[in-house]
Amino acid sequence: MGRTNMKKQKSFYILSIFMLWTVMSALSCNGQSVPPFDAQSAYNYLVKQCDFGPRNPGSVGHENCKEYLIKELRKFAERVSTQQFQHTFGPNRQTATMTNIIANFNLANSDRILLCAHWDTRPWADHDDNPEKRNTPILGANDGASGVAVLLEIARVIQTNTPKYGIDIIFFDAEDCGNEGEMNSWAVGSQEFAKHKDPRYHPRYGILVDLIGDSDLQIYQEQYSLNYAPDLVEKVWLKAEELGVIEFIPSPKYMVNDDHLPLLDVGIPCIDIIDFDYPYWHTTHDTPDKCSPESLGKVGRVVLSLLFE
Repeated sequence: MGRTNMKKQKSFYILSIFMLWTVMSALSCNGQSVPPFDAQSAYNYLVKQCDFGPRNPGSVGHENCKEYLIKELRKFAERVSTQQFQHTFGPNRQTATMTNIIANFNLANSDRILLCAHWDTRPWADHDDNPEKRNTPILGANDGASGVAVLLEIARVIQTNTPKYGIDIIFFDAEDCGNEGEMNSWAVGSQEFAKHKDPRYHPRYGILVDLIGDSDLQIYQEQYSLNYAPDLVEKVWLKAEELGVIEFIPSPKYMVNDDHLPLLDVGIPCIDIIDFDYPYWHTTHDTPDKCSPESLGKVGRVVLSLLFE
């Protein structure tokens, strides 16, 4: 009786060690665990951007937010640079200075991943339910601030937790001042980056995050992404499944003209993580109360985990 109990205890001990090793192996890469993503910190970044007001090009909010983003990234990144260009847009043919903001991490590593979002906001609320407000700039809590918020939090995390790859984070300007039916009038910042990209720059892949703060999060697979980077789509959605993030739904729904298309055009496999089922899109109702830390946290966990696998 005593020997049998000892054998059972030994077997249980060995099984426990094996299970612990399995869990630790799943959570770690090259001996390093995936660091936690702070959803509340990301949400605070979302609110902070909205505190500047609308960030439409040429506005005071746009200028103040630009300075804030540069200053914040300089706390975390090895190098921060800007790419400025002039762009004329809108029915009044307004010309403004646009700025792409580029932050680089782990520069010694040539195996790189590109993460991106747009930081500008729509100059007019053309989908607003009130016709009198359709010329009003939007606050862009979800459409603009949410993607930037997730990437700012990732930047904060990887400052002290070096990922497996070199990381480049780009905040594109002039994504959202396009005209309906004019495809090239959208995603101007990423067009500018792609046009002037160093020919030696070939990241492993790119991930664009846009409209990912919606409290009712449902992220379907974007069709251009599926057409041109299907392996990457599968990789990301499998990672979400592995993490139990059921809001990543493994079926296509929309084709979205977004900042990933110019990157795809120059040979960077890039996908768009976007929840396009957002009733407040391009309206004055796109405010922080429509977003949640939980949604930012779910997307952030998925993207951050990819950097350490």
